[in-house]
Amino acid sequence: MPAIVDLDALDPIRDELVDAVESGEVRVACSGTERIATNALFLLLSAAETARRNNFGFKVTAPSEAFRAAVSRLGLGGRFAGIMEG
Repeated sequence: MPAIVDLDALDPIRDELVDAVESGEVRVACSGTERIATNALFLLLSAAETARRNNFGFKVTAPSEAFRAAVSRLGLGGRFAGIMEG
């Protein structure tokens, strides 16, 4: 994940995720994320659900404090609990 995940960054991320969740286990490294848009968080949740339906694992690895704060601020902690690692 890039440092700034805003609306302009979503299209290439979405394209990568679409291919990845159809191919196997997905691990999204978020240690360098400084700012993330709400839409990006929902994109990750959607990708995780698609991976689950395809019987593949999906993990957000080493989420930064900014990433964790955004998840918490939006009340999505429960939804991300099963996919965040580290």
